[in-house]
Amino acid sequence: MIKFSLIICTYQRSKALLKLLKSIEQQSVYPNQIIIVDGSINEETKVVIAENSIKNLEYYLVSNKDRGLTKQRNFGIAKVKKQNVITCFLDDDVVLLEDYFEQLIGTYIEYPDIVGVGGYILDEKIRWSKVVNNKIDFKEFKFDGWKRKLGTRNVLRKRLNLLSDLPPGFMPEFSHGFSIGFLPPSGENYPVEFFMGCAMSFKTSILRELMFSEYFEGYGLYEDMDFCLRLSKMGSLYVNTSAKLYHYHEASGRPNQFKYGKMVSQNGAYVWKVKYPNPDFSAKLNYYKISLLLAFIRLCNVLNTSKKKEAFTEAFGRFYGIIFSNK
Repeated sequence: MIKFSLIICTYQRSKALLKLLKSIEQQSVYPNQIIIVDGSINEETKVVIAENSIKNLEYYLVSNKDRGLTKQRNFGIAKVKKQNVITCFLDDDVVLLEDYFEQLIGTYIEYPDIVGVGGYILDEKIRWSKVVNNKIDFKEFKFDGWKRKLGTRNVLRKRLNLLSDLPPGFMPEFSHGFSIGFLPPSGENYPVEFFMGCAMSFKTSILRELMFSEYFEGYGLYEDMDFCLRLSKMGSLYVNTSAKLYHYHEASGRPNQFKYGKMVSQNGAYVWKVKYPNPDFSAKLNYYKISLLLAFIRLCNVLNTSKKKEAFTEAFGRFYGIIFSNK
């Protein structure tokens, strides 16, 4: 079996991290090196690591100069052993199914020329079913013989002819495409241009050439898309829908809603220009139409959610980020 390293960047999430480590211990194929890069401002995570003996684990508590998701990832890459051919990344708030690494590494064996593979995030709220007689409802999305319901915002975009016609995991010229959450649970491997940072892996050799951008300070957001889009110009990326995990979106360690909303808009504009430095007028128009529409929808959540303050402040952050899209 191919030797591989695992990098987990963490911040103030000792309990969530321990759940992840317990799921790693149950893996059918185990990492040859586990690198924990801790940016916490206390020693709770350090204590938890010391109290639990985890095979092949290396722990690093970093100072302020190396704190922040992209900085911590680059720090971890520098610690990867040269003999480990693949480097995997996991967020600290995921839990793996038992054959996650076996499936992930198997994709590199099946497609030896690829440079990266992403895992498949299970979402119990989404109901997929097989398409029968090629029939789908207007409010449904179809891909590879499977279908699922579109969310309210995507139904509205469909009515306004603002949906992407590219497969999930590919960015159209107006940026707002389908995420890999629109790939079905078919067990197949699908080519993509990007995948989620909570469950990604790359050939170690490519990480010697390409670093995570420190434009994305602190929490990050779209730093994974930026990296993948740049990497996709150098080789093929896939998502393996058999490499399954749960992502629990731990609340601790996240920015406030205004800052989050601002990052959605500003960082989103940044990665759009990474892929399309000179989009045409029509693409620019559709980009801003969709960005403003999504911000307005989030503002309308003030009327239909109990978390009114969060909805308002995130919407305000989105509008602010659209207006001041240069960081």
